[in-house]
Amino acid sequence: METTKIEAQGGNAPVAVVSVEAQLAEAQAATAKEHSMSLWRGIMTYPKAIGWSVVFSTAIIMEGYDVVLMGSFFAYPAFNDRYGDLQPDGTKALTAAWQAGLTNAMYCGQIMGLLATGTVSERFGYRKTIIGALTSVIAFIFILFFAPNKQTLIVGEIFMGVPLGVFQTITVTYASEICPIVLRAYLTTYVNICWIFGQIIGAGVLRGLLNRTDEWAYRIPFAIQWVWPVPLIVAIFMAPESPWWLVRKSRIEEATESLRRLANGPEQDLSETISMMVHTIALEDQLCEGTTYWSCFTGTNLRQTEISCLTWAVQNLCGAGLMAYSTYFYENAGLPTDKAFDMSLALYAIGFFGTLFSWVFMSQFGRRTLYMGGLFALCVILLIVGFISLAPGASTIITKPDGSTQSANIGTAWATGSMLLVLAFVYDCTVGPVCYSLVSEIPSTRLRNKTVVLARSLYNIIGIINGIIIPYMLNPTAWNWAGKAGFFWGGMCFLSALWTFFRLPEPRGRTFSELDYLFERGVSARKFSSTPVDVFGNELEKSAAVIEHKD
Repeated sequence: METTKIEAQGGNAPVAVVSVEAQLAEAQAATAKEHSMSLWRGIMTYPKAIGWSVVFSTAIIMEGYDVVLMGSFFAYPAFNDRYGDLQPDGTKALTAAWQAGLTNAMYCGQIMGLLATGTVSERFGYRKTIIGALTSVIAFIFILFFAPNKQTLIVGEIFMGVPLGVFQTITVTYASEICPIVLRAYLTTYVNICWIFGQIIGAGVLRGLLNRTDEWAYRIPFAIQWVWPVPLIVAIFMAPESPWWLVRKSRIEEATESLRRLANGPEQDLSETISMMVHTIALEDQLCEGTTYWSCFTGTNLRQTEISCLTWAVQNLCGAGLMAYSTYFYENAGLPTDKAFDMSLALYAIGFFGTLFSWVFMSQFGRRTLYMGGLFALCVILLIVGFISLAPGASTIITKPDGSTQSANIGTAWATGSMLLVLAFVYDCTVGPVCYSLVSEIPSTRLRNKTVVLARSLYNIIGIINGIIIPYMLNPTAWNWAGKAGFFWGGMCFLSALWTFFRLPEPRGRTFSELDYLFERGVSARKFSSTPVDVFGNELEKSAAVIEHKD
């Protein structure tokens, strides 16, 4: 009889020898239990996994906070007095080039952090990697807090971007690996809620300090970032490591102990779940070799990499970048700056409730349908924004808070700003949160970290491009498209929806091994949900005979 030898962690522990047939039977039992598990049963069985996933995801709050911070500082008088350049009208402001540089510096740092994470986390594990990133945040905040000039600010933003890139990968990967199928969508999309929490906190802090004119108007928001790392370091230090990572490292005893800390249930259930992990990784070993970045572009991994990368890229191709400029439209409508900031807070609150709605919609319609339907809806909204900009109307001379005057079509500006609130709600019901679930489920377990890294890196690259072209689209002294930008982004949204229809599969209700099976068989994206799968009766399973787990 063929056997699978499992050697416990530590050289002197006894060796447990388990037959392949017994191991596959346990894996099959665990798979059946995951398929039949209700949401309530999942919550009752994995309450600790939910808690630890929430702890890890909290790190993303810092990214949402930092994104709001720097972009909003451009409208802060105290910040402009310290770092701005003298303008012809006697005021101080950052030039468009410096604004683009500060905005995109963090994206560049994130890409470096992402690429490093794929290698570092695979070697040292999720806990140690994210603790190292949190520790570096404590140091990098000093650069921003004491920055004497714009050049130092850019350096600080680049350095801050590195740990933020780590958070983007680890949080969503950890969430997908420590929970069963029934909880996967909720815990991975919770990452989007944390991102929105960061935006709400950032906007609230800035709104509260809006009337300050001294250096603390911008230093206090920087200093608040010191609140997060220390408690998160303590909490994550006590968290269990991902059992999937431990199994990949052949540390079976540690994986079992980690699973024991994540789930409530009898030892037999734990053993079955570990066998399912072992069998899934063995299946992937049969399908493709290697765990390098290059492996993401070979064999069946290429299709999974393409889907993951473009799924995340669509977040920046669907016009969502315009939401950050809703304040611009309200100011053009004559709204005071403080009221415009209030509207921004409303937009972020809408995003929070939208994500909660997405949990309901995903359970009813699935990831693929919700993602594609959201893109078509966003396309219609953006086209409406474009047509609004063509509506005739009288211009009104308004006086801005800095005393300058500007000609604006108030009705058009209000209508456009209001449609952007609708855009935010639809986006955060569909494309925004669903993306996190998809990019964590589509890759193989062996390459999940690196695939997520590549996907988020592409997202950041497109974000850099958006950070350059959107201001030109909206700026009256540049392209001056204003609401007509809706036509461009509506077209991009339509193309993204077409790609989704032909290429994006439905992973709902599938285990990781079942998804690997479907990709290996080249099943069409439109048939993923209806194709029957038996990963225990195919020739690949029968050939996964001997797996030796060593210390």
